[in-house]
Amino acid sequence: MKDALTIHRALLERETLHEIVRLPAAIAHADELPRSLGLPAGRCLVTRVYACNDVHRGSRFLVGVIVPAGVRPPAERVRLAVGARLIRPARPDLVNTVTEYAAGLVCPLLLPESMPLLIDEETVGELPVDDVVYTATGEASTALGIRALDLFALSGAKPVDLRNGRMTGDHDPGAGPGPREIGQIAKPRAREQAAGKAAGQAAGSATSGRARLTLPR
Repeated sequence: MKDALTIHRALLERETLHEIVRLPAAIAHADELPRSLGLPAGRCLVTRVYACNDVHRGSRFLVGVIVPAGVRPPAERVRLAVGARLIRPARPDLVNTVTEYAAGLVCPLLLPESMPLLIDEETVGELPVDDVVYTATGEASTALGIRALDLFALSGAKPVDLRNGRMTGDHDPGAGPGPREIGQIAKPRAREQAAGKAAGQAAGSATSGRARLTLPR
C-alpha cells in the first residue's frame, strides 16, 4: 500500500517542495484534517472516490474528486463530468485495491492513469497558488503539506464546476481570498508530463537532500 514514505520519495525525486506532517492524533478519514491541524476546511483537501458505469460500453471505473474537507459534491454533477451512466461512492475494499491507499485517506497524487481525477473549480479559484494545502497520505497519523499549484499540476486533476446547485458540507467561504486565475492546469491524460512541468517550477527553490516548506498556519 502507498503511504507517506511513498509520496515523500516521489516528490523528492521531482524536487517538489513539501513536508510530511505528523498529526497529534490518528484520524480515520481525511475530513478530520481541519480539526487535527487547526486549519480552515478550505486548506485541507479530500479525495472522494466514486464507482461509475460507462455510458457506452457498460464497463466500470473509479473517479476521484478533490474537494475541501467536509464537502461532498453532487453525484449527478460528477456523473455528467465523466460521462457515466451510473455513479455511487466506491466501496472501501475497491478503493484500497485500485488506488493502493487506505479508503478515506486517499492522496490525489500517484493515482492510476486509468482513474479520472476532477477538482472543484471553485476550490481552484479560491486558493492562492502559493498557499500550502494539506491532504491525506494513506496513513492515519500523517498529512502532506504542499503548495496548491504543485498539487494541482502534479495531480493532473481536471477543474469542473461542481457547486452549481450547492455542495453540502462545512467549507468556510471565508477561508480563501476569492477567485483568481492560477494559469494552465494539466489534464488527467498527461499526468506524467504535468509532473515534469511542476518539478521544473519547484526545482529552483528546492532545498538539497530534503524538500521542505515553511508551513504557514
